[in-house]
Amino acid sequence: MVTVYDVPADELIELVQTDLKKKIKMPEWAGFVKTGPGRQRQPQQDGWWWVRAASILRRIYVDGPVGVGRLRTWYGGRKDRGVRTSKTYKAGGKIIRFHLQELEKIGMIQIKDKKGRIITAAGQKYMDGMANKVSKGGTSKSSSK
Repeated sequence: MVTVYDVPADELIELVQTDLKKKIKMPEWAGFVKTGPGRQRQPQQDGWWWVRAASILRRIYVDGPVGVGRLRTWYGGRKDRGVRTSKTYKAGGKIIRFHLQELEKIGMIQIKDKKGRIITAAGQKYMDGMANKVSKGGTSKSSSK
């Protein structure tokens, strides 16, 4: 049986995000926000909202239980401060919290006490099924190597 650990993360996230587009709706405000204080502009990639949702779902599968603070650290980065040295900033929490709430609504994750979110049995089955599709599909990235 193929699991999330057996397939490339980028190919899995790409497949999951196309499926999540049918299940999760992007709010109106998402087109105008930055993903954190370390960014200068909002994301330019089409479908970045669902890519982030798929990435968060995979991160919870791999690392769970995971809280918002840990995910903010994971998605944070360096801020370009001009001539001054760069500093590390955490990502914004609103986008991450919103994704976690949406993934809870569709039954992929659940809250585990105060430790954070964990993946549900349905979420694990979904992710393993997607990983199986990636391994059997032989996407263009893996076949060109």
